[in-house]
Amino acid sequence: MCIRDRISPVFVEEHLVAFVANRAHHAEIGGKTPGSMPPDARVLAEEGIVIEPTSFEEIGRDFFKESRSPSDNVADLKAQVAANRQGVGAVEAMVGHSSIEEIEAQMWALYERSARLLGKALKGLDDCEADDVLDDGSVIRVRISKGEKLLVDFSGSAPVHPGNLNATPAIVRSAVLYALRLKVNIDLPLNEGLLDQVEIVTEEGILNPPLTSDPETCPAVVGGNVETSQRVVDCLLEALGLQSNGQGTMNNFLFGNERFGFYETMGGGAGAGPGWHGRSGCHVHMSNTAITDVEILEERFPVRVREFGIRRGSGGKGRWNGGDGLVREIEFLEETTVSLLTQRRTESPRPNGSPGRNLLWRDGEWTVLKGIEKVEVRAGERIRIETPGGGAWLQDVKGPL
Repeated sequence: MCIRDRISPVFVEEHLVAFVANRAHHAEIGGKTPGSMPPDARVLAEEGIVIEPTSFEEIGRDFFKESRSPSDNVADLKAQVAANRQGVGAVEAMVGHSSIEEIEAQMWALYERSARLLGKALKGLDDCEADDVLDDGSVIRVRISKGEKLLVDFSGSAPVHPGNLNATPAIVRSAVLYALRLKVNIDLPLNEGLLDQVEIVTEEGILNPPLTSDPETCPAVVGGNVETSQRVVDCLLEALGLQSNGQGTMNNFLFGNERFGFYETMGGGAGAGPGWHGRSGCHVHMSNTAITDVEILEERFPVRVREFGIRRGSGGKGRWNGGDGLVREIEFLEETTVSLLTQRRTESPRPNGSPGRNLLWRDGEWTVLKGIEKVEVRAGERIRIETPGGGAWLQDVKGPL
């Protein structure tokens, strides 16, 4: 799996008005396992094809000769191009109904309003901090303090991860933007105004890996985008006193062989907050993807869905309860490689959510799998994923959990 950005400038009367961009997940790009999210990846090259910034016109099927489905890769890129063309047309139409000057003025007004509202939301904020650990003990730590700017300092977090749980500074920045938007608690479009008076500090390590130009030496990062990002958000929301821990993982589930590949993420329990229960069985924070319908999954792939439902009782209990996780059990009808990239299997969502479990049905009994693992399954064997529940909120007013 990769995330690929498509960026297009918008010119009106030879004047650069804006950039239109979209970000898309491509589920198969030639990684060492089907789905291109190998649990044991150590370097970027093992996660699939690496394309340096380039124009779409220079990309053809030859770029994807190592992929399992090069025609799908090209089609996905064409879909991104079509999306951007739609966006460019929308901006041009907006300018046509007004003027370049008016559109630019409104953009700056949005930026300045966002910065102003954040400043208002942060009045009276005391210095705060939070830390947490991934299932392998890697620490994520944040300290937030106010000076001339709001300092969000991740110093003291774990060193560069030996596997694929490294998160790039762009991921950290996005997580901070997301958390501050929640702090403002007003329906604002995402924009850089929310970071105008914010300084983010990351040391070289799991949240700032040395990204070399050589894929054979560059640290692996696919798990940082989907898993470590969740833990960064949990720490930020805990430090700001906004919400208890959510499930803290995207429960990445991939399977395939040389004939097909499939990838999905799964929801779980959302954390409770001061005045509300956490939602059950939902995608939490940035894992906003739709799961595949049972009927479509069984029609297109050699699998049978044995169970899909709420994992009752997995949410934490308190003044306000955490949401429950999900159960998804899949039986395989032919030999298949399964990849699991999950967290919160040993470390529970705080304060009292239930951790998740991954299980394998083989030879008439269930075996507990690791959170990050590759498994070769035979026909008739099953994988059961029980996703974590959210943490409860233990008191009536805002404050420490």
